[in-house]
Amino acid sequence: MKLSRRQLLKGSLAVPGAALLNPIYRAGAKSLLFETLPDPRSSGIDHIVVVMMENRSFDHFLGWLPNADGKQAGLSYRNATGKAYATYSLSGDYTGCPHPDPDHSYEGGRVEYDGGEMDGFLRAGNNDVYSIGYYREQDISFLANLARSYTTCDHYFVSILGPTVPNRLFLHTAQTDRLDDSIGPTSLPTIWDRLAAAGITATYYYSNIPFLALWGAKFLKISKDYDDFKSAAKNGTLPAVSYVDPSFTTIDDGLGNDDHPHADIRRGDRFLYDTFEAVANGPEWKSTVFVVTFDEWGGFFDHVAPPRATAANAIDTDLVNGRALLGFRVPVVIASPFSRGVENNPLVSTLVFDHTSILKPHVPFFPEPCFQSLFGGLLQGLATSSTKKWQDLGAQASEHGFAVKSKL
Repeated sequence: MKLSRRQLLKGSLAVPGAALLNPIYRAGAKSLLFETLPDPRSSGIDHIVVVMMENRSFDHFLGWLPNADGKQAGLSYRNATGKAYATYSLSGDYTGCPHPDPDHSYEGGRVEYDGGEMDGFLRAGNNDVYSIGYYREQDISFLANLARSYTTCDHYFVSILGPTVPNRLFLHTAQTDRLDDSIGPTSLPTIWDRLAAAGITATYYYSNIPFLALWGAKFLKISKDYDDFKSAAKNGTLPAVSYVDPSFTTIDDGLGNDDHPHADIRRGDRFLYDTFEAVANGPEWKSTVFVVTFDEWGGFFDHVAPPRATAANAIDTDLVNGRALLGFRVPVVIASPFSRGVENNPLVSTLVFDHTSILKPHVPFFPEPCFQSLFGGLLQGLATSSTKKWQDLGAQASEHGFAVKSKL
């Protein structure tokens, strides 16, 4: 029997689980600190599932969340001519068409950052008022319920103030070898190499285009279809580590489910629901941590300036005393029996994280710039510049033997 979103969340909250850590709360569940980290062998965690969506900032999606450091209504930004525009609700507009896709390039991000003033969102690239629009709780009903029911991170910054490909590389490698969305091959060492060397089971699941094709055919054997993920979750045969990617927007027709403009955000919300449902209704939920994150901010406004972190390498030349600028905040929710919240008083962690924090719990010897371990801290056609990278990567993936889907 299919459960409603609310029934699913309430049912999963009732699953008992050993306490992961000894938490210390303060100020209405706003911050969450921990006295000690558990021995991984006795943590109760056997499975980690990481889902990375696309191109949304924290304020844009979760600025409404109680207890979180979010802002939506009441902000204003000036365009290049000095005219001020107020932030506004996008409720009812689920795609953002025909507004331009907001600038989220390395250069555009620095215009938006504006030396830490965080006021350049209407002056970057071709940005218009869409970049300062926001969604409310009712517009992203499943993600909203997830955030209310579990733990949200409101100081999770992406690893580089730049676009999709560099940030997705950080999730797999804790560094990048490029600053743009070029899809040339890479040879960077990955978390998958470390997991294999440690004898830890791991699988990359993809919906249409495999990001791991950047490594050629190297990871073909550990890459599987999204339907295989749902079957493994249902049957209790998930590996210790699973990365799950949505269907990337290869054609700007509103039909993607990755949340990249101009995909319909209701499709992205449904993808998250289906993915979570498979895990939460499966036999291994009691020992699973389910992470929802986004690759980068997508050019949408956010009011919190990112900090700097020790640079992983010399690719990013915007360094101050060897420290690179992190990117803007993105929505991140940690759902598990170990991170249960209270719906009317959501649990929020204010600790600083970035994409490399997700890598830390698996094999704890990845390089800086990890601020903290996420689980130590808390548990072909209508191509645009944004979509063409996925079309090109899909063509490469096919050449390397990956099964590539051209449609959702």
